[in-house]
Amino acid sequence: MEFPFKAIAFDWAHTLVDLGEEDDRPPLEKVFAFLKTKQIPMPDFEDCLEKSRELFKPMIELSRVTHREARYEEVLQYLLSYFKIPWQGQVSFQEILQAYYEEVYQERQVFPEVPAVLKQLSGVAMGIVSNTTNPVFMKEFELEGSGLKEYFDFAIYSSDVPFRKPHPSIFQLAISRFELEPEEILFVGDSLSADILGAQAVGMKAAWLNRKKEQAESGSDYELGSLEDLLRIHCVHV
Repeated sequence: MEFPFKAIAFDWAHTLVDLGEEDDRPPLEKVFAFLKTKQIPMPDFEDCLEKSRELFKPMIELSRVTHREARYEEVLQYLLSYFKIPWQGQVSFQEILQAYYEEVYQERQVFPEVPAVLKQLSGVAMGIVSNTTNPVFMKEFELEGSGLKEYFDFAIYSSDVPFRKPHPSIFQLAISRFELEPEEILFVGDSLSADILGAQAVGMKAAWLNRKKEQAESGSDYELGSLEDLLRIHCVHV
């Protein structure tokens, strides 16, 4: 199809993928179950969950201010040390992370219209720019399992770079990967503050995916009710 931009950068969560019910209890339970199969003695689960939340909540809050990404793997490392869990020599830390995040991803579903829309955009360069606290190897696992990997030239995850959106550096990295001028790239995301304002600040045009029909407090270049509206972008200019 003919599209007015040479490239599109997409947010991931709430844009391409519905995260479902985000509950930190089941994935930590999965870690406990996994370690118990290795005959590793475990502490009280509720104490561990409480400590996890005590650590991670302020990390998230701080990341919203500083734009330095919080990484949950650091919390897991702390929990293993704090509760003196004798895991070393029994399992790898990567296996522990995999047990945790495979459970997290059970809840996630690609929005129904996404594959067909991306298929129609073939010929347009596409990338993912995602704020995530997840380790990169698990995000790659998620992307592979989503069935969407074939559509993207690259994926940039905030857990792998210094800053999260809306910090300009993560958008500038995407511009560099596309090897295009900022105005030749459209950014598509659901967050006005992180996606839209962040992309516009570095010279990109931005399309706000407003599935919930919320009132905008600031202006996007385009407003989409669903991702299908992206295919009509030439006639939906705000």
